Amino acid sequence: MAGLTPPTAEAEPEGGRAALRLLRLAVATSSLDRFAISPLLIAIGLDLGASLAEVAVAASAYFLAYGLMQPVWGMLGDRIGLVRVMRLALTLAGLAGLASAFAPSVLVLALLRTVAGGCFGAVNPAGLVYVGDTWPAGIRQRALVDVAAATSLGVAVATAGAGALGDVAGWRVVLAVTAVIALVLGVVLRRLREPPRTRASGPLRALATVLRERWALVVLALVFVEGAAVIGVLTFVAPAVQSLGYGTTVAGLAAAGYGVGVVLLSRAVRPLVGRLSTARLAGIGGALLVAGWAPPAVAVTLPTAAVGGLLLGGSWAFLHSSLQNWATSVVPRERATMIALFAATLFLGSAVGTAVASHEADAGAYPLVFRVTLVVSAVLAVAAPLALTAYRRTQD
Repeated sequence: MAGLTPPTAEAEPEGGRAALRLLRLAVATSSLDRFAISPLLIAIGLDLGASLAEVAVAASAYFLAYGLMQPVWGMLGDRIGLVRVMRLALTLAGLAGLASAFAPSVLVLALLRTVAGGCFGAVNPAGLVYVGDTWPAGIRQRALVDVAAATSLGVAVATAGAGALGDVAGWRVVLAVTAVIALVLGVVLRRLREPPRTRASGPLRALATVLRERWALVVLALVFVEGAAVIGVLTFVAPAVQSLGYGTTVAGLAAAGYGVGVVLLSRAVRPLVGRLSTARLAGIGGALLVAGWAPPAVAVTLPTAAVGGLLLGGSWAFLHSSLQNWATSVVPRERATMIALFAATLFLGSAVGTAVASHEADAGAYPLVFRVTLVVSAVLAVAAPLALTAYRRTQD
């Protein structure tokens, strides 16, 4: 399958392992901050005297800023370099995170979380472009799976660790911890070498090139739905468990199943790259996505939330890494712009998913939220592998 499953005899780039470790630390921190607030929503609302829907605005605004800033960071990366962008973004995100730990109201918290989200948003796409620029196409998805696993390790630590730490020390300490880690990484990433990159066109022309490619638009549509159905609704798994009477720690551990699922099942993806087509990998991911939302859609319990999270993590390992791989290949001459739009669309979908589900979640209608998500997921599970198969035929 041209552009998607090339031969895997290509070698890793020199220094690739060391660079990948630094990238994994950076993206893990980004996801750590992004998901730490999920098990803390109810605690924040109690502390600041706000409803769950009002506090969810902070999460939704974070996702929105995270997504909308992707093209801006992408253009800045073209000018000053990918590593410099990551270092600058982590530093600014750390400062905003520290300030948010002292927020006196939901409004101030939402504003500061928006700034932090807009800055942390630079890390993931810059890391993906770095992999796309330095790793051969035939083995690129293996590196992307490693990045995805690091991202989800951050999710697991955030949902489990944030809940436990929030119970002991309070939600403000949790936000401060992720902020300090970001500030440290802003310094540590100076060890990462800038990859050689050239630009064939300006940002507007690059954007036009991407938007004229119909397969690029298909990728963006698919990842928008994925963002809404996975990251957006995943925000409410911990509150759903808490609605059953469990504490923050238990709810966080249940939600952490998602991150654990990605970390465990990403190991299954790597040896399959090159053996199975990307469409088949996406099909496996789609099946896991439907299987993940089915248990809590039937009944919201601690076991269904935990098992569902594990399966959703497996879906992310298979489906999202396939979409990422496709995104790095669909418009190779404008890879940075495509990845920026890919990430922007993912988190725009996340923001929409969180916002749409927040009203029903605030009313305690969690089963309804998960049932609607299950239907949307079933559509995505069918559409993604079919689209990848059709794309493969155009490349043969």
